[in-house]
Amino acid sequence: MAIQHAVLALLARGPSYGYELKSAFEAAVGPQWGPLNIGHLYQILDRLSRDGLVVAERRSQPVKPDRVVYEITADGRAELDRWLTAPSPRSGGFRDDFFLKVTAAARSGEASVVRTVLTNQRGHLMRELRNLDGLRRRADDPVVRLLLSAAGRHVEADLAFVDDAEAALLADGGVTLAGLADAPPPGGTDRAAGRSARADPTDAGARPDDGTGPTRAAG
Repeated sequence: MAIQHAVLALLARGPSYGYELKSAFEAAVGPQWGPLNIGHLYQILDRLSRDGLVVAERRSQPVKPDRVVYEITADGRAELDRWLTAPSPRSGGFRDDFFLKVTAAARSGEASVVRTVLTNQRGHLMRELRNLDGLRRRADDPVVRLLLSAAGRHVEADLAFVDDAEAALLADGGVTLAGLADAPPPGGTDRAAGRSARADPTDAGARPDDGTGPTRAAG
């Protein structure tokens, strides 16, 4: 999980506690990530402690309640080094809600449905791109600017897919969509053939017992 390794990276700089780690994480990754839930962070810290990657020490304070301070272990540093040197595959693979939406719209055979789906998504992505660009221009941290730029690249790739879908599904005046709408669902032909075979009265397996066949027991 990427967040637990990011927490290890923060602790590699020195011991820290929950809310300090939360602030440091949010400052490091920038606004495009969103706020880190403190409850989720403590779950991550508990897991890291159980795995021996960090140690927790309860420290008393003069006025406030005791504070739990976390420190990375040698095993934690080894795990951080392993993570940093390994390539990063896409965490969700290529499963995407919008891919499924395009599939459903295309199979409907309706150009208006496809056009609505693509137009709405393009508008959403354009707004997202403008927002990321504004955040990048206002960011002071060069790493945060880089991460915001990377997020923008992802949005640009999504916009390119919308253009590709429009060209593939709408540029031929509906011929492609008509073919998709007329195509039988996967397995549909086989199931229909199976139903026909079972209903065929000439099939020996479906012939009624008239007393002359082998299904009549000798009396």
